[in-house]
Amino acid sequence: MAGDYNAFVGLDLHKETISAAIADAGRDGEVRLIGVIQNQPEAIGKLARKLIARHGKVEFVYEAGPCGYGVYRQLIALGLDCRIVAPSHTPVRPGNRQKNDTRDAVMLARLLRAGELTYVWVPDPVHEAMRDLVRARHVASHDTRKARTLIQLFLLKHGLRYEGKSWSNRHRRWLTDRRFEQRWCRFSGQGVKLVPT
Repeated sequence: MAGDYNAFVGLDLHKETISAAIADAGRDGEVRLIGVIQNQPEAIGKLARKLIARHGKVEFVYEAGPCGYGVYRQLIALGLDCRIVAPSHTPVRPGNRQKNDTRDAVMLARLLRAGELTYVWVPDPVHEAMRDLVRARHVASHDTRKARTLIQLFLLKHGLRYEGKSWSNRHRRWLTDRRFEQRWCRFSGQGVKLVPT
């Protein structure tokens, strides 16, 4: 509940830095930029302790992204409340589509205080590792299918058709035996990419 907190902190995370903004409790509470800190555990801990000393109970929020859940887990371990939101569900004002670190942090702080954000479920480290593995496998499978399609199209262009089961060991050996007039068209030993002789 918004009434349980004295201040609301929006964080805009990047690889090296974090832009932080704070919204004081109350409908007319001030919303302002705190500043930019290094995206390092020491700097995050220092900011959190400073805000607690000044405001008491504080709630944090940031958008899900490539920086992962490290900041979330650090704040939770410190006994603080933190939320993560889906960027696709964050309200955007008309005509304010351009990304800006400080503006995004201020917007998150304001929306957190207003209760207008949609939060995402944060997985524990085990679930996160499983999800990463599934995603990596999906990407690898997609890349493999795409590469195989390109090879099949290349062979078709050169009038070459394999009558047996595609991508079997026999098919791969057949690929390595193909010869082309241009040396740049020769297959590698695994039959998965084109390399010069």
